[in-house]
Amino acid sequence: MALTAGIVGLPNVGKSTLFNAITQAGAESANYPFCTIDPNVGIVEVPDERLEKLTELIVPKKTVPTTFEFTDIAGIVKGASKGEGLGNKFLSHIRQVDAICHVVRCFADDNITHVSGKVDPISDIETINLELILADLESVDKRIERVGKMAKQKDKDALAEHEILLKLKEAFENEKPARTVEFTDEQMKIVKGLHLLTIKPVLYVANVGEDDVSDPSSNEYVQKVRKFAEEDNAEVIVVCAKIEAEIAELEGEEKKMFLAELGIEQSGLDQLIKAAYSLLGLATYFTAGVQEVRAWTFRKGMKAPQCAGIIHSDFERGFIRAETVSYDDLMAAGSMNAAKEAGKVRLEGKDYEVKDGDIIHFRFNV
Repeated sequence: MALTAGIVGLPNVGKSTLFNAITQAGAESANYPFCTIDPNVGIVEVPDERLEKLTELIVPKKTVPTTFEFTDIAGIVKGASKGEGLGNKFLSHIRQVDAICHVVRCFADDNITHVSGKVDPISDIETINLELILADLESVDKRIERVGKMAKQKDKDALAEHEILLKLKEAFENEKPARTVEFTDEQMKIVKGLHLLTIKPVLYVANVGEDDVSDPSSNEYVQKVRKFAEEDNAEVIVVCAKIEAEIAELEGEEKKMFLAELGIEQSGLDQLIKAAYSLLGLATYFTAGVQEVRAWTFRKGMKAPQCAGIIHSDFERGFIRAETVSYDDLMAAGSMNAAKEAGKVRLEGKDYEVKDGDIIHFRFNV
């Protein structure tokens, strides 16, 4: 699944530090704006305890996790929609991602310059949101000019689109993003074709100081971001990018011990990866055998043949049926044979909607 989440934010909020921790890709990180000019792309493994448990149960020769893509996009500043900073280039990079992870500075540090001179996470969020809205408003205004002429001639499709464009224009002029506007399923097909920046789903990432990791709720900045996100119907993940960079260098028991010392069960990065994965409507199914246990990414709502096609196009073309058992049923049974004896393994056809956690063996003939 070639979907990517873009990491955005004002300069010096910790974006590149966070990206380095996520991917260990070594994106340049420095205490001045625009140190990230071209977007860095990193592939990360999606943490999944189910894959570990399946590996313990089946003991395969190889275990392969599923992956997810993050893009680190350079810092946006006020006026980006008019080309300020390196605005036009940055906005085009945001246009190419499928979801936005908006990193917000929720820590005070006199040694790290803030682009506006003070720490104010809500102002930072509103600055970026407004720039994206203004860029979308410009796009919609241009589209209204073109479509309006056809609408005057009573063209049915143009009339339908013109109505949508006017609705969007009104929202943008009231500083509301496109994702807050209600549309029918049919209208949404047209909206998606406009490739708007503010239609993309958003996840807010509150970057806190080291002292706030174990109890982020006590951070007043985090409280403000959570309140804002609630009104935006968005999720908030709290991380300390500085600590995450240290955690990313650890593995296994060493990592677990370090997390325990910090008083947290799961690293912020693991939470972020899972949240971004879910934000895009992605889920995981598994294939499991003695040769290989593997996790596969699919879009929620996909049917069995489409999911088979993720493995190989021949699987979809020659699909016969999918031998399926849920993760919970397999683990409760203790083995695939026991799951079959208990009647938990099902044969599903072409109309079966694959569920998150399904373990599937595809039968096909080409």
